[in-house]
Amino acid sequence: MKATKKVGIWLDHTTARVIEYNTEELKATTVKSDLKGLDNQEGVQHSESLLHHKENQHLKDYYKNLITILKEYDEILLFGPTTAKTELYNLIREEHKYDHLKIETKTAVKMSPPEEHAFVVNHFKTVLNYESPFTK
Repeated sequence: MKATKKVGIWLDHTTARVIEYNTEELKATTVKSDLKGLDNQEGVQHSESLLHHKENQHLKDYYKNLITILKEYDEILLFGPTTAKTELYNLIREEHKYDHLKIETKTAVKMSPPEEHAFVVNHFKTVLNYESPFTK
């Protein structure tokens, strides 16, 4: 039987921290979005709809990068303070080739890297230690 690979991702619309489930050590990778660069557009001559289109394209690329990373895992926890986790979840669910992935979303505040690691470890330990009343 193949071992289940688990990962947690703390994310907002500009940064994602990919945290592999590992109880001993923190293994995390940071992925950045290019959204911050949109604030520095020269002049105000850009229309609002053009900026909105560029923002959507940057987010789409950001989410595609994350999906590329996530397809290596079997169980995924998406957590963070914004709607980015739900947006990413919905994009993954649109592609039926990822139907086998078990994905959960949780709201969480901004955390330090050790707190994020502890959040991921606690989540998967809780899921693993769940005792069903029907198995007794």
